[in-house]
Amino acid sequence: MNLLISAAELADELAESRPPVLLDVRWQLTLSTGPNGRPDYEAGHIPGAVFVDLDAELAAPPGPGGRHPLPDPAVFGAAMRRAGVSADAPVVVYDGGQGWAAARAWWLLRWTGHPDVRVLDGGLAAWTGPLETEIPAPAVGTFAPEPGALPLLDAEAAAELGRTGLLLDARAAERYRGEVEPIDPVAGHIPGAVSAPTTENVTEDGRFLPTETLAARFKSLGAGQGAPVGVYCGSGVSAAHEALALAIAGFEPALYAGSWSEWCATPERPVATGPGPGQAEAEAEAR
Repeated sequence: MNLLISAAELADELAESRPPVLLDVRWQLTLSTGPNGRPDYEAGHIPGAVFVDLDAELAAPPGPGGRHPLPDPAVFGAAMRRAGVSADAPVVVYDGGQGWAAARAWWLLRWTGHPDVRVLDGGLAAWTGPLETEIPAPAVGTFAPEPGALPLLDAEAAAELGRTGLLLDARAAERYRGEVEPIDPVAGHIPGAVSAPTTENVTEDGRFLPTETLAARFKSLGAGQGAPVGVYCGSGVSAAHEALALAIAGFEPALYAGSWSEWCATPERPVATGPGPGQAEAEAEAR
């Protein structure tokens, strides 16, 4: 099954008699109170696209489970049906070009059982067709979420994977090393995790690297040696993008949705710093 769709392929499919359901998930990780892309959507979007609010519809309110806990399935299902999503119709998701928000929507739909979801490679920045400002009113869909179709980690399982498998940290390398932490209250990483910034999965224009290149990258980090693979980030959004890259490369990653924002919220959990597994991590202690 294809996980990505190019802008040219999307244009062709939108011209067909039964086009895919198209979701606009523009969003940016910021420290301000207004990260969602609704104003940008209203200023111009791919024809037929329905806006989905990542913070309100693809995540539960921040709390002990992190900054972007998984949404209540009932809330998520209602949002998807409002957008016209049904299990028997393909879905295409896009964002402004970074790919993180689109990947979050992709992962949630796949995790809850939708069989056909693709991400617009390169996002809106790759689209060369017309934009529209009209807000569509699609027929209500029938999608009923059934969570569990993709593997999911909690904090304990992530800790175990750091010891016995391959746990990838999708954040920027300097955050992994604990040199800076612009968002969460504690700097560092889960002991045993390997730094794998998700920004290294794409080209300068935001398109994913070729499948063979991605596979080689993850193999060099330890994937494909019989051990399970998991991934986390700051709050579970960019980790979904890394999960998509892993899936493109042929792996079946588990996502730690609570990610670092959940992990570091519990003082008893150990925190490691430094460039990677080794002495610095052997000395990691609970705060």
